[in-house]
Amino acid sequence: MAIDYHGLVTQGLARQISEKIRDAILEGRLQVDERLPTEDELATRFGVSRPTIREALKRLAAQSLIRSRRGPAGGTFITRPTRDEARLAVANAASLLVSMGEFELAHIAEARQLIEQVCCRLAAERRTPAQLESMANEIRLQRDPALPDTDFCASDVRFHRTLVEAACNPALEFAAAGVLDSLQPAVNLVIFRFRDRRQVAAQHERLHRGLASKDGDAACAALCEYMNALRRQYRKAQALRVALPAAPGVSHG
Repeated sequence: MAIDYHGLVTQGLARQISEKIRDAILEGRLQVDERLPTEDELATRFGVSRPTIREALKRLAAQSLIRSRRGPAGGTFITRPTRDEARLAVANAASLLVSMGEFELAHIAEARQLIEQVCCRLAAERRTPAQLESMANEIRLQRDPALPDTDFCASDVRFHRTLVEAACNPALEFAAAGVLDSLQPAVNLVIFRFRDRRQVAAQHERLHRGLASKDGDAACAALCEYMNALRRQYRKAQALRVALPAAPGVSHG
């Protein structure tokens, strides 16, 4: 067992213990499927109470780094998170930061455009017929005037997620998780009243056409048009938010 049991301070004990075990996993001192000591043993070695150990283990379980098994051969074991679990963890962390106002739209838009431009270039060469069809289906859906705004926003997210998947680069897809799975929906919720849905569908159509013809330049041009419109819409939404408190008789309830 290669966990550092020393050097704890009195505040945030559960967090510190979970970080020590996590470090041991990431550094390879604890191997996948290796069994951890029991809660009593960990409490004794760390010099803390069992509830503190339970809290530390809950933190690790939330990161999909450990799993529990019942029975005679049971216990708590080191596990390897799946790609989807890791992606969800990144997206959840990004969503939390967005809700706390840690990211400005300019930074979100810049990061998203750079990531998706790279994806456009790769997807123009690597996209599959199934991915093109999936994107075409979203465009058809977006052209339905009866489609609710929330469903339109969800379709927009799916379209751009498929674009990233079409790059066929798992590492790039993982890097884009925070932007597409959390930042894009958050921005959509702010600007949906200002979107020209026909314009969005047309921009998506041009992007799709570029990918279908393996024209990365055309796909990137359509993406830039889409992102520039997004920035304009967000500025309108922000201007309205600033103006509302000063308007007489406006209720915010």
